[in-house]
Amino acid sequence: MKSMKYTGKNHTFAICAYKESPFLEECILSLLDQTVPSTIIIVTATDNAYIRNLADKYHLELHINHGETGITQDWMFAYRSAKTELMTIAHQDDTYDRFYTETVLQKLSEAKKPLIAFTDYGELRNGKTVTRNPLLNVKRTMLLPLRPKLFQNSKFVRRRILSFGCPICCPSVTFVKENLPEQIFFPGFRSDEDWQAWELLSRRKGAFVYCNRILMYHRIHDGSETSAILGDSARSSEDFQMFCRFWPKPIARLLTRAYSSSEKSNELENK
Repeated sequence: MKSMKYTGKNHTFAICAYKESPFLEECILSLLDQTVPSTIIIVTATDNAYIRNLADKYHLELHINHGETGITQDWMFAYRSAKTELMTIAHQDDTYDRFYTETVLQKLSEAKKPLIAFTDYGELRNGKTVTRNPLLNVKRTMLLPLRPKLFQNSKFVRRRILSFGCPICCPSVTFVKENLPEQIFFPGFRSDEDWQAWELLSRRKGAFVYCNRILMYHRIHDGSETSAILGDSARSSEDFQMFCRFWPKPIARLLTRAYSSSEKSNELENK
């Protein structure tokens, strides 16, 4: 199968906006500052004047989800709202390096039947940029096998990686919609909805295109959904369900216990 030549006209950022995030404008500005411009839209299930004013200020289309809501439902609404072949679900609290779009388009144009492309990422904590910590280092190590183009089309390699956890940062992912099913995310998960999606897509023929440059920054703060989930038992239960997709239950239980220690990296006091 021949590679496609993708340009900015083929790509959409769909920003998932929720309530009145003080970081939404910073996210918008980082997308407007891309070296290769592409379409930017805002999607929300919490229509309000704050979001509408920012959409109007930057002349962005606003799509309101009047249907079923929830994190997976909102992501699928964003996915379907993008009309281009490529799309990225941008989270309102995160920011993107100005070379994100340019680099991802180049990587995708070099791949054969790409399914998704994703990049390395850093974190934003208490106003500071963090590029290295134990969790980030472990995720980079897990993704080492995907750095050579030779292995990016290997189902075996990516499933072995995912069998030990989820090293792929969802807002760093660009989806190649023409090579993917209509449903990517499924209701029922609050924490591992992205891991569940990668496991589903890992079974398909095509490439997981990985760029090991830090090209987006994920914000860790008390108001984030991840921080809220870590306050209850949902994460461990979902982790166990995911490990069971790769391992017998006794091994899945052991891996869940070990994996839970990584959750502490989402606490703000951890540097």
